[in-house]
Amino acid sequence: MLINLVSIHTAPSPQSIPLANAFLKAFALKSSVSITLIDFFLEDDAGSCALKLVDPFPDAVGFSMYVWNRKRICDIAAELRRNHPALTLFCGGPEVTADPDSVANGGVFDFVIVGEGEVPFLSVCRALSKGLDVSEIPGVHLPGTIKPLIQPPVADLDLLPSPYLTGVIDTNSNPGILWQLSRGCSFTCDFCFDSRGIHGVRHFSLTRIESELHHFTETGVSQVFVLDSTFNLNPVRAKKILKMIKNIAPDIHFHFEVRSEFIDREMAKLFAQITCSLQIGLQSADHEVLRLVGRSFKKADFSAKVGLLNDSGATFGFDLIYGLPGDTLKGFFDTLDFALALYPNHLDIFPLAVLPGTKLAERGTALDMRWNPKPPYILEETGTFSVADMAAAAELATACDIFYTRGKAVAWFNAIIRVIGLKPSELLQKFSVWLHDYRGRITKESDLGDDDVWQIQELFLKHLFSSKKVKKFLPLVLDLVQYHHQYAVALLAPRPDASGAFDRSLNVRNACLKLAPSAGIIHFSYEIDELLECGEPQISSMYQHLTPTGSQAVIYNNNGMVCTESLAIPYILFLENIRDGNSGDLASGTGLTSDEADEFIVFALQEGIVVKDA
Repeated sequence: MLINLVSIHTAPSPQSIPLANAFLKAFALKSSVSITLIDFFLEDDAGSCALKLVDPFPDAVGFSMYVWNRKRICDIAAELRRNHPALTLFCGGPEVTADPDSVANGGVFDFVIVGEGEVPFLSVCRALSKGLDVSEIPGVHLPGTIKPLIQPPVADLDLLPSPYLTGVIDTNSNPGILWQLSRGCSFTCDFCFDSRGIHGVRHFSLTRIESELHHFTETGVSQVFVLDSTFNLNPVRAKKILKMIKNIAPDIHFHFEVRSEFIDREMAKLFAQITCSLQIGLQSADHEVLRLVGRSFKKADFSAKVGLLNDSGATFGFDLIYGLPGDTLKGFFDTLDFALALYPNHLDIFPLAVLPGTKLAERGTALDMRWNPKPPYILEETGTFSVADMAAAAELATACDIFYTRGKAVAWFNAIIRVIGLKPSELLQKFSVWLHDYRGRITKESDLGDDDVWQIQELFLKHLFSSKKVKKFLPLVLDLVQYHHQYAVALLAPRPDASGAFDRSLNVRNACLKLAPSAGIIHFSYEIDELLECGEPQISSMYQHLTPTGSQAVIYNNNGMVCTESLAIPYILFLENIRDGNSGDLASGTGLTSDEADEFIVFALQEGIVVKDA
């Protein structure tokens, strides 16, 4: 018997891992059923997907349903039902658990699985393989029936086999993975479905976590997205895991979702000692707005805990939601100003989604809220946040995505704010207006490549500093922005493979060379070493004390560390000859002797500034 389990991802990315279906398959390995995991993307044509799912022809097809893929799943299932009416179709997942009747009664599925799926799915596999009825299985819900009996969640999560250690997910072919360390949530936010019906958190054991970490390291995993609702809910456990990561997987980049109130100085330091980024759900900086959705907020404590992260050098970002009950457009602007003043690496800003099955959906009408009843259930307006306000907030969110987050502005953004005399929200509003005028149309963040973002950022700053009062600061501002842009490029650039590494037997004079992917050559108005010695930029003070003598440097990644090498003009010209692919004598026109050029090539190869051209 063959069952196809289908995952539909938003787009190809390191997070496009069918983890939920892999857990189902790993748990059902004890059955006699053959299970195939199949991945699609939202952009894939429903008809083409349906054809792939029946070659070879399965006995059943199951879908993992989320808010973002519900429509596409229903489209594919409808194609299968139309062309193969006897084929057994079912689905499960968070969207089904939140809205089981609507999904089950949609006319395409034979049944749905509600709640955690491993135990019900194994029972379904055994029943289908024997031709038995599935209607009495706890967690299985049939169209037109009363609310199903829910299968209690597995108390000991280690009873669920690891999708990684069993080989269900091949980490050799997935450089980025999703990793689940626990299930459940102890919080009761009204806009979230995570804690409905099941309160509390269950953990996989530290022994299993350690085994999976060793497996990730041995199979070349480079990124891990931790799926825990709150990784640091148990600070003692979180610190043990962070120490484990430091010892076992120091070269893997981890992404965590954390709560600020559980951060202390030791934890902040541990986060900074591994390669990771943190996501903190701020949502709003208005304690009354948060109280209306079941959250508490102490602004001073939040700022202090984030300050610990800044002091340690940890990388973090915030989630913000606009349109929450009681919020206003001005309140959203105030939240944005508060958030950006804390130096987050990035902001993820979303309109409120009123999800089925949440407390907010139950109370929404009483709270004077109107939203789209179809996925993704986006809020349309409230009594305090009009349709026009929602549009204005969306424009500001896009401006922040482009200028701040994609523009990697964290290191200099607040310095710009101070010297220009604007609030963060005011600057981003100006950028939004300018961008629309510049491009002549509404621009989405996804419309722009990284080079486009950098060019747009530079042009806007020239516009922003064009007035007589602040024009004098522009060369200094552009130096800072150029430096941090290239720093980010170098940090994120892929490392060269071993074939590009320095070989002491290499004949440097006849070698064919190219600039390393991470290396960038920058000409500055000021002496770059003096700028970096200033620490956190204070533009007015720097302008008063520094002289624009000019400098040039190469910024590059040397084994994971970003380096800035200030060089004299002859060496910069030599590197530019390599960058531009000039043939012949690379030292020609630079003023370097042959011996100086050869010595510099050896240095540049050793540092990873240049590599051999294949």
